[in-house]
Amino acid sequence: MVWLQVAGGFVLLLVGGEVLVRGAVGTARRLGVSPLVIGLTLVGFGTSTPELVTSIQAALIGSPGIAVGNVVGSNIANILLILGVAAVIAPIACDPAAFRRDGSVLALSAVIGGALILWGEIGRLAGAVLIALLLVYTIGTLVRERRRPDAAAKVYEEEADFVDGKEVSLPASLALAAVGIAGTILGAKLLVDGAVTTARTLGVAEEVIGLTLVAVGTSLPELATSVVAALRRQADVAFGNVIGSNIYNILFILGATSLVEPLAVPARIAAADLWVMLGATALLAVFATTGRRIVRWEGAVFLALYAGYIGWLAAGV
Repeated sequence: MVWLQVAGGFVLLLVGGEVLVRGAVGTARRLGVSPLVIGLTLVGFGTSTPELVTSIQAALIGSPGIAVGNVVGSNIANILLILGVAAVIAPIACDPAAFRRDGSVLALSAVIGGALILWGEIGRLAGAVLIALLLVYTIGTLVRERRRPDAAAKVYEEEADFVDGKEVSLPASLALAAVGIAGTILGAKLLVDGAVTTARTLGVAEEVIGLTLVAVGTSLPELATSVVAALRRQADVAFGNVIGSNIYNILFILGATSLVEPLAVPARIAAADLWVMLGATALLAVFATTGRRIVRWEGAVFLALYAGYIGWLAAGV
């Protein structure tokens, strides 16, 4: 029954996240919002909703290991698993100008998030600072791109265009968004409850479950989007999606969750898994800048490293 509960959570998070993004994007289009704004805000926030709801629910029931592990594990999975799969399907073009800006924001957010994790506690003040940094980044990007659009703006617009373009009415779009939110909340509850039960039954630390089972579950929307994008030979959408998701995970998910409930960081995440996340981020920067693309063998390296990481976690259980 527990595994059915977890599986049900996976399905609801995947479907709910997808429906939420479609509903939000459809609503924005009906209201005349530009593709740039949709790609930068709604798509980014929408695909991060499963992580947000799951981490908040975990924090509220006293499972900070799952809440923090979900963020760190999702960032690791986004790079090593999702980009790995996408690059193996089709090489990913990396525009230098777009990556210079968003890649630097990703590196900065990883360093700031890493410092807070090493501190051992992420309180409400730190959460407010993270949210403020995200607002500065988002507003600054929108102002700059509207004045002088560049390659990064093109990536955001492609992300917006990639969302199902079927024109639906405003009421239908709002209904889709509402259904997506409800599905995501229910899916997160099922997944968190199932994860906690699994950890207690198997005698496994909750943070390990958060780093693996929960992190992969909440990353399913990004995985589905990236695989479809790669199959359509639009792998740059997958790249932009992962970069944006990892920025949101640290600044938005950690920030919002710690505002709701301060987080005590498990020692093992600070001692080991944080460094895996930082190492994966650094390797992404190397692969993205050396050849201006992530080719198939580099995607295979990502996948091998992720398999090794999961094996290492399993060996320590």
